[in-house]
Amino acid sequence: MTKICKDGIDRSLIKPESEAYGLMYTQDILSGKWKYIILWYLGEETKRYSEIKKFLMNISQGSLTKQLKELEEAGIILRKVYPEVPPKVEYSLTNKGKGVLPIIKTMIDFGNEYNEYK
Repeated sequence: MTKICKDGIDRSLIKPESEAYGLMYTQDILSGKWKYIILWYLGEETKRYSEIKKFLMNISQGSLTKQLKELEEAGIILRKVYPEVPPKVEYSLTNKGKGVLPIIKTMIDFGNEYNEYK
């Protein structure tokens, strides 16, 4: 189970049914420099590890592996390993992961509305 807010908040003061709990739970799952873009990229279709790495050319292998593992542990993505040599690994969104896509769409809309580079 994903913890809420690893740092900085006294969790004993937050009731699980409160808005703050939901906010902190979501923040904990999505915290990480690359997670939003990984989820957006997987929103289109299942991708192999090498495709994700190629798309995110500036991410280190270690960082990508860590972000994918955290998303998998949170139940947001599914990792499927095929028994072949070399190993083939694919990633896709779970139903829970698909539930994050409206959040990402809202972020896209906000960025398109307010970015200063238009």
